[in-house]
Amino acid sequence: MTSPTAAARTSISWLQLWTLALLAAVSPLATGMYLAAIPQMRVDLAASTTGVQLTITGFLAGLAVGQLVIGAVSDRTGRRAPLLVAGVACVLASAVCALAPTIEVLVAARFVQGFAGAAGIVLGRAIVADRADGTDSARVFSLLMTIGAVAPVLAPLLGGAILQSAGWREIFWVLTGIAVLMLAGSFFALPESLPAGRRAASWRVTWRDALAAASHRPYLGYTLCLVFSYSVLIAYVTGSPFVLQIGFGLTPLWYAVVFAANALGLTLGSLLNARLVRRVAARRLLSVGVVVQLSASGALLLLAAADLAGLPVVLVLLWVSVTALGFIAANATSLALGELSRGLGAASALLGAAQFGVAALAAPLVGIGGEVSTRSVALVMTIAGTLGLASLVILTRTTSAR
Repeated sequence: MTSPTAAARTSISWLQLWTLALLAAVSPLATGMYLAAIPQMRVDLAASTTGVQLTITGFLAGLAVGQLVIGAVSDRTGRRAPLLVAGVACVLASAVCALAPTIEVLVAARFVQGFAGAAGIVLGRAIVADRADGTDSARVFSLLMTIGAVAPVLAPLLGGAILQSAGWREIFWVLTGIAVLMLAGSFFALPESLPAGRRAASWRVTWRDALAAASHRPYLGYTLCLVFSYSVLIAYVTGSPFVLQIGFGLTPLWYAVVFAANALGLTLGSLLNARLVRRVAARRLLSVGVVVQLSASGALLLLAAADLAGLPVVLVLLWVSVTALGFIAANATSLALGELSRGLGAASALLGAAQFGVAALAAPLVGIGGEVSTRSVALVMTIAGTLGLASLVILTRTTSAR
């Protein structure tokens, strides 16, 4: 990690850094904690496999739409007000999830939970971009991902532990409590980061900046690279409960352990990236991560197609693929936003909306054609990884290494 001095140079205190990391953890917490409970939820709510998977898709769709709306609003009104309003909405939506009587109500509540939780992600990125740039920005994003990666390590273990003595509804009550903590952290630790003089003069200016970002080739390339690389992770997250619990017979607790091990790999990748980015260009680290992720996904597809993908092989290749994202997410985000000088809230919103919007579309693809299998999961992962590499190579080739 960087020292407190490094944090000071970016005008982001360590308390604020931890608060931003907590806000960014909304997605892994709200997803990872209940994955092991999906088979139980399917029975309890009398839902189909596709119906239960829609609770993931709905949440991701909410994250996508929420970032697009909240990010643009924050460029006009500032960061703090939208963050606090969304925090209250996230608390309420999490409580509705815990009380949901049907799968339809749960899917709808998950969409609202994602929409409101999106504020922490998009505004966290915007706050960093408001206060840091260049190498400092890449380092802060890496630190945020490293700290925030504790969430996907703890989430499945916590969820699995809850399932040992309670049910899936209790998991959502715990998420409600976490949402309260996020709201309190936002209120007490995060002052306004966007001065009135730097805000968009009108909504027309806000959307003009958003369109300018979307048409900027390097920004688009780094954004799409992140989008498709993240979709590799989502294909794994969506398909792994069925592949590992139903296909290979892992218990919910052992599944939680495996999921936590993969999340720990992501943490280690992020931490290593935070250290290396001081000496190695962010673009080079990004390229390595994309190639490694695609190689692991492709190898899993080939072995699954040849019926050679036993449990040890599947676990190792999934771990490598997930760990590689630690070299992708922070660098792609920093490089994308670093291409722009204004409209960073809108640009961050577009990045997040695309990231989770495409992921929401990728999530149900692993189940097309019947039950989820190792082969179907690996196929979606490989296609997404290929598109991520193509976006990086084709759209950002004219940018200089950073």
